Amino acid sequence: MIVRMSLDFAECDRARLARDADYDGRFYTGVRTTGIYCRPVCPVRPARSANVSFFPSAAAAEAAGFRPCLRCRPETAPFCSAWIGSRATVERALRLIAEEGALDQEGASVERLAQRLGVGSRQLTRLFARYLQASPSKVARTARVQRAKRLLDETGLPMIEIAMRAGFGSLRRFNSVFAEVYGRPPTEIRRTRRSARKAEQTVEDVTNEKALFSPRARSAPRSQKLPEFPLRE
Repeated sequence: MIVRMSLDFAECDRARLARDADYDGRFYTGVRTTGIYCRPVCPVRPARSANVSFFPSAAAAEAAGFRPCLRCRPETAPFCSAWIGSRATVERALRLIAEEGALDQEGASVERLAQRLGVGSRQLTRLFARYLQASPSKVARTARVQRAKRLLDETGLPMIEIAMRAGFGSLRRFNSVFAEVYGRPPTEIRRTRRSARKAEQTVEDVTNEKALFSPRARSAPRSQKLPEFPLRE
C-alpha cells in the first residue's frame, strides 16, 4: 500500500531494501507486523514487502497508528521537499511549523498560519491532506514530539523544560502526547537511552583494558630514557 505520493510502491521498496540515503526524509515505512514506522535508512533488518506501507510524512504514519522507531529515530530525518516540487506554500508551511513552532505559540491557529502564507485556511488544510496525508495540527503535534525526543536524547534537561522548549503548554500534556506516540512515557525513553550509553561505555573500557594488558603490549620494548649530563659552562 502507498499513500498518495509521487513515489510508487516499487521505488519506495527498492530504496528501503537498499537503505538508500538519497530517499531519507522523502517517505516513511510503516511495518504492519510491529506497528512501527521507520526511515528508509533504518539499520534494522527490513520487513517483508507484503507487510509494509509507505507514507509521505511522519505525521501521516502516526495518524495511521504507527509508532516511531527507536533505532533509526525518525525525528532526526533530514527535511526533504523533493516530493513537493514547486508547491512552495506547503514547503514554507512545514518550515514554519517545524523550525519556528508556528502552531505552538499562544493564540496560534491554522487560520493565522494560512494568513502568513497568503492562502485560506481551508486551502492550506487541503494541501496538507493531499501531500502529507495529515492536517497542519497533526503535523505540528508530530513536530513537537520530535523536538522533545531530540532533547531527551541529546540533553540532560529536566522534563518540564523539555516540554516547554518543545512547544507543549504543560508537562501533563507533554507526557500524555509523548506516551500516545511512543507507547511509553518520556522518562522510560531517557532511562533506556542512558542504560544503553553506559553499556556502550563499559564495552569500550573493557576493550581498552584488554588491549593495554595484552601479551603484545607487555612484550613491547619500553622507550629508554637517555642519561642526563650536566652542561659545562
